[in-house]
Amino acid sequence: MATEHPSTLDPARMIAEARKAFFVMFALLCVVWAVQLANWADSYRLSLDFGIMAHQPGRLPDVLTAPFLHANWRHLEGNSGPLFVFGFLAAYRGVSRFLGLTLLVVVTSGLAVWLFERGEVVTVGASGVIYGYFGYVVLRGLFDRNLIDTLIGLVMGASFAYILTTAVPGTPGVSWLAHLGGLAGGLAGAWIFRDRGPERAALARPAAASATAASAAVPGQPDGPVSSADPSRAQLLKDLDDLGL
Repeated sequence: MATEHPSTLDPARMIAEARKAFFVMFALLCVVWAVQLANWADSYRLSLDFGIMAHQPGRLPDVLTAPFLHANWRHLEGNSGPLFVFGFLAAYRGVSRFLGLTLLVVVTSGLAVWLFERGEVVTVGASGVIYGYFGYVVLRGLFDRNLIDTLIGLVMGASFAYILTTAVPGTPGVSWLAHLGGLAGGLAGAWIFRDRGPERAALARPAAASATAASAAVPGQPDGPVSSADPSRAQLLKDLDDLGL
């Protein structure tokens, strides 16, 4: 069964996708805050046990858990707003590819820390994922050739360009490696998860036209396809048909 890409949906279905994106992000924030509550109640032991520690093979799976953990309440509060805004903008055209994007930026952000951070540092927080969403939102419209998303990307890029200063070395206590890795994943995700619908439609139109021409039997001739690669033969058959031969 063929499926429509969210960028081709009618306004009513677009609103439905946006509503779904809102509830997905709301649920995600609820999970993150619930984890923080448990982490705080346990004296932040979860951060120590499931945060990213570089170069340790046994801690590699922690790249998937670290984004749900935060160092303190202020850390979580600072991440919650951007996470919701950029997450919603990344998800409102389709939750399914948003989930794929989220996995991608979680992995790229976490691996950047695991590979290049100092071994004695424990890294937690959703900011790497936020940077991934940011990069995706900024570039998505260009790859999808969608005017609305392009304008959103320009506005978000101009409004929040200052956050890129924490994606380079020099800010104490901030994991710039997680930010840089997430940003790289988001930029790559804009290409990987781009809207291929127009390309399929462009390819389908000539294919459909060829199939229609090939399936049309010429009266007075044996049944079978007519090759669109031989226009002179097709014209000859048409002329003979016009003459009643």
